[in-house]
Amino acid sequence: MTFDGLGGPLTAAEEIRALARPLGTPADLDPLVARAGDARFVAIGEASHGTHEFYAWRADLSRRLIEEAGFTWIGVEGDWPDCWRLDRWVRGLDDQGLDAASVLARFDRWPTWMWANREVADFLDWLHAVNLDRTERVGFYGLDVYSLWESLSEILGWLAAHRVDSLPAAMQAWQCFLPYQEDPQRYAWATRIVPEDCEDEVVGLLVEVRRRAHPTSRLDDEDFDVLQNAEVVAAAERYYRVMVRGDRESWNLRDIHMADTADRLAEHLGPDAKGLLWAHNTHVGDARATDMASAGMVNLGELLRRRHGTPDVVLVGFASSGGTVVAADAWGEPDRVMPVPEARPSSHEWLLHETLATPALFVFGADRSGPWLSRRLGHRAIGVVYDPAREHGNVVPTIMGARYDALLWCERTRALLPLHREARAAEAEYETEPTGF
Repeated sequence: MTFDGLGGPLTAAEEIRALARPLGTPADLDPLVARAGDARFVAIGEASHGTHEFYAWRADLSRRLIEEAGFTWIGVEGDWPDCWRLDRWVRGLDDQGLDAASVLARFDRWPTWMWANREVADFLDWLHAVNLDRTERVGFYGLDVYSLWESLSEILGWLAAHRVDSLPAAMQAWQCFLPYQEDPQRYAWATRIVPEDCEDEVVGLLVEVRRRAHPTSRLDDEDFDVLQNAEVVAAAERYYRVMVRGDRESWNLRDIHMADTADRLAEHLGPDAKGLLWAHNTHVGDARATDMASAGMVNLGELLRRRHGTPDVVLVGFASSGGTVVAADAWGEPDRVMPVPEARPSSHEWLLHETLATPALFVFGADRSGPWLSRRLGHRAIGVVYDPAREHGNVVPTIMGARYDALLWCERTRALLPLHREARAAEAEYETEPTGF
């Protein structure tokens, strides 16, 4: 129990006011930089995939942690092959005649606005310029599981150039997937109808790539890239098969893959490497502090804490009361700017708005037993598909002090700026989602 200066218990509003710090400029992030600077992993969330303030403050915090605390890599909720090409540019290795917006224009998986937006481009232009003056350059990597065909294609290219005698294993996997015309949903549904799949082929491919990518020595970047693509193919094949069942295992497979990728990156980059992880709050905030846990779901933030311990992991969440956001009406539909309704009564957002009505930074201490931090309330989570009229479906019951180590409260927010308008997608990935998201 948290007490006021007179010895009486605090109310939730009093605890909020006692913890709140101003949030107006990057200098106001000092308490969070001090808290996160010694960690090995700092996971920075977002309450939507389409809000300017979430992306802008995440970029500001990342800049400071890179410059002042020695963070050396960024892993994002994006595809490995796309982000690998971006990493090669941001570290000054490929495509140096381009700017960030031109490289991001190559992202073509719906929803492209998640990464191909002005906010990310501005940060990456900064990172590219900073990297050119650094000996140890900060990398930018994808953690996600969706790129089955793209990763398989990358493996074929690498084997053809370096290990042509291993091509038969890759071609077996390619031939197995070929009838599905690069459509993972078609493959997944086919495995529901007939008891045949490509699991043996992709496992065989993974074993072969592991054998041929110098497993007894420290991998160079090119070998690490092909090995990670093989891990993606194996994880994606299983993910798509499980996804069509409609249960929660597909969510777990995806977040376990993201956590495994973060661990592989940390090992590859060395014991002094320190990583920033960018993903939605539903991946970043510890699932054990939400109703996801009762549904048997885990997530990236929980796995990082369990694997590495709380001193080495800092989880940062975002929240806002209302404004506008970029989202779509349905999977594969064009993006548009939508209103975000005012916070629902008895939610964390409502309580913060009623108490503060101004942006604020919260860095939680060791004692999180107070009436706000220990209280389970709804916490808004907006996905890439959004219906403002159905706000009740965008709420994750959350114990704030257990879910995050810090929270950035943005009050009023506005939509981010996509680099191009999203066309209607012929096919779109059907992302699994936690309860209320």
